[in-house]
Amino acid sequence: MKTTLFKKILIANRGEIACRVIKTAKRMGIETVAVFSEADREARHVQLADEAVCIGPAPSRESYLVMDRIIQACKETGAQAVHPGYGFLSENEQFARRCEEEGIVFIGPKFGAIAAMGDKIASKKLAMEAKVNTIPGFNEAIDSPDVAVNIAKDIGYPVMIKASAGGGGKGLRVAHNDQEAFEGFAACRTEALNSFGDDRVFIEKFVEGPRHIEIQILGDAHGNIVYLWERDCSIQRRHQKVIEEAPSPFIDPATRKAMGEQAVALARAVNYQSAGTVEFVVGKDKSFYFLEMNTRLQVEHPVTESITGLDLVEQMIRVAAGEKLSFTQDQIKLDGWSMECRINADDPFRNFLPSTGRLVKYRPPAEENGVRVDTGVYEGGEIPMYYDSMIAKLIVHGRDRMDAIHKMRHALNQFVIRGIHSNISFQAALLQHPRFVSGDFTTGFIPEEYPNGFQRDSVQPADPNRLAALATFMRTRYLEYIQVIDGQLPGHEMQIAKQFVLVTGKRVGSMNDPINIPTRVEHKDGVYSVYVETAEGISRYDIASEWRPGQIVLNATINGTQSISAQVERRGIRYYLVLDGAQYECIVLSPLGAEMQARMPVKLPPDTSKMVLSPMPGLLTKLLVKEGDRVTAGQKLASIEAMKMENTLSALQDGVVSEILANEGDSLAVDQIIIRFE
Repeated sequence: MKTTLFKKILIANRGEIACRVIKTAKRMGIETVAVFSEADREARHVQLADEAVCIGPAPSRESYLVMDRIIQACKETGAQAVHPGYGFLSENEQFARRCEEEGIVFIGPKFGAIAAMGDKIASKKLAMEAKVNTIPGFNEAIDSPDVAVNIAKDIGYPVMIKASAGGGGKGLRVAHNDQEAFEGFAACRTEALNSFGDDRVFIEKFVEGPRHIEIQILGDAHGNIVYLWERDCSIQRRHQKVIEEAPSPFIDPATRKAMGEQAVALARAVNYQSAGTVEFVVGKDKSFYFLEMNTRLQVEHPVTESITGLDLVEQMIRVAAGEKLSFTQDQIKLDGWSMECRINADDPFRNFLPSTGRLVKYRPPAEENGVRVDTGVYEGGEIPMYYDSMIAKLIVHGRDRMDAIHKMRHALNQFVIRGIHSNISFQAALLQHPRFVSGDFTTGFIPEEYPNGFQRDSVQPADPNRLAALATFMRTRYLEYIQVIDGQLPGHEMQIAKQFVLVTGKRVGSMNDPINIPTRVEHKDGVYSVYVETAEGISRYDIASEWRPGQIVLNATINGTQSISAQVERRGIRYYLVLDGAQYECIVLSPLGAEMQARMPVKLPPDTSKMVLSPMPGLLTKLLVKEGDRVTAGQKLASIEAMKMENTLSALQDGVVSEILANEGDSLAVDQIIIRFE
């Protein structure tokens, strides 16, 4: 049903969330205005909106964070309301106040609620007054590391040291002893001052076996407030959410009700009007404690939309226009199970360093059968270095948790991204992990299971022989494609081989210490029967597929029952396959070719031990050495900034700087040489 609640709204954001808001506004018959920086001139949200206004240079502090320019854009275009999305100015009390003063409706809570909940110390006091469970701790700002140690000892280790204005994992440390409390306090205070301009720090008890569970609430201007069940956001890396799901596999109905009612009580205490999220930490005994309230739309809001059937952006717009909620608490359904994977432009095999550049291929899975993709990019577009690394959000909705997991695995296998690195392989590996599948995880899951980071061999194929069979099938299909080329001499037509040898390595992607795997193919009635010979015996795989050479996704049925989607590529003579996060690389040769391959010399990689290379694309912000300097192992050499993260490069060994090959302010490519040592 179309509405004229507002004739036109401006979205004070970019990327995925701007596109998400535009989609709902269009469905409601509301015109949209996009704002963009010079780096986003060709961005998807600019293309989707009815109008677009440039608000400044690429850095967000000169564009998306400049209130005056956004308000001026509203006035120039006649936008009656502003949706802030998340991040940037979405939880800025001053911006909400300015909008109200200028006669522009802020599609979010009133500035008083933002102020009350934006300060962690003040919000905790409010929570206690509203009889919301709070974590034992010292809720006043602490002046010195010595005082911090004494307070930590009184509370009892382990404790969390947190910045009052913190968020997104910044300004947070866990301390298990006096030394960690002393050092953690100093580090938190410095980080908080640099990130938020507020160095107040407080301490609270660290909950054992914690899960991060949040309650979505929704309130209107007429005193109606409801909760829309919970989301489990415990799968985190460095306090950044990776996978979210709703409902939680850990929460029982009684705990869900108690948490929901406390979230509503807190929202009522600040007269909350809009969508918001009350975050809790839940212990292994199901005790739960208030963490903070996010006074905005959350990144993971689609999982709540999936299980309730509500459009939260639409609800925010209606509430901002003064409408009452059209449903009561007992009318909110909880239907099935939903999961969301954040697809980010970072390289999981290089410690998740940011990856920027052009999306040479971008082909998300089809939005059908419970699959949804929220994105702000398109094939051929650029991923700039100035903003966060999110490419898209992949959301699935299933009958139950196992159905949702199955759908997510399949969708991840079909999600094609080339030109930049993405974390899809990491997400796929998490979806395969027995602890995740069983629901037996806490916020420490990723560091516990991947203590040395995520490596190419962190996830092994469920059946390596199956991937060998698929590679043999691919080779056969390529030969069939070549066979039909015109111009072959009569009587000398190409004959397709049936015997092959796969040459692979003990380490994925390595041709050192080669392993030779004999295979044989039989083709009948559209089914390719591949026999894979290993020391354990011969395995048969009957492959039925319409795949053609050049297609990057191979959909197949194996042995009549297994339906798989693998990403496959042929680069030169090598075949690359990725299935469920496991990577497989091989050369498919004739038996004679394999014999010749064994005689080929191995090309060694170049020696870079006396160089400092840029680990990612980014901006060289600091050079801390000069030519002729003697450095020691561990000494800081340079800093690179990309996607709102600063990464410090340190010396791996002692040496003398012989040459500086880049200057501060330079934009660097991956593996570009910055410093050379003697």
